[in-house]
Amino acid sequence: MFETLARRKPRIVDEELCRKSAVVIPLIQKENGIHILFEVRSGNLRTQPGEICFPGGSCEAGETPRQTALREIREELKIRKRQIRLIGPADVFISPFNMMIHPYIGWLEDYKDTHNGEVAQVFTVPLAFFQDGPPQVWEQKVRIEPAKDFPWDRVPGGRGYPWRQGRYPVCFYTYREPDGTVRHIWGLTAKIMENAAALLKEASVFSGGNGINEKN
Repeated sequence: MFETLARRKPRIVDEELCRKSAVVIPLIQKENGIHILFEVRSGNLRTQPGEICFPGGSCEAGETPRQTALREIREELKIRKRQIRLIGPADVFISPFNMMIHPYIGWLEDYKDTHNGEVAQVFTVPLAFFQDGPPQVWEQKVRIEPAKDFPWDRVPGGRGYPWRQGRYPVCFYTYREPDGTVRHIWGLTAKIMENAAALLKEASVFSGGNGINEKN
């Protein structure tokens, strides 16, 4: 009687309300070890101009998140297929703003600082910087704001109903480059980076001068 339910894989309720996107957290080898590559968004973009982010974007119809991640990083960094290898997925992020983000940790090779017009510039930060300590966190309140036509007559207590409030942590990493340039990596980008750094550390992948150092 219950065979169908027993075989069923659970889905995310209201997943269709989320705008799905995918990003790549690119690992790149430099002289002093493994770095993470970031983009600075062009000031001409309609959304989030000038902000720091990972290569990525919205999933197109018929695309898997993995396909989106590969397409976006190749377009934005103007690289060839052979230059990027996705090592594996990080954890999926669902924001209070109906966004679902699928991050992938990738290995970038033979990169020559190329990018398209969506990107103002790129820069890198040593992986060790993120593995040495957590980001600063400011918690913001998330509250429900009912619509004007909300049916208060159907709710016990009416307009005085005690809605629950949530908390949304906003993370910040502040990195100073050797030339003195200060980079503020914040928001979802910082949260994704915190998760990726922890996953890499858990897998015993650390920044080293001779490539990925995996302990046995």
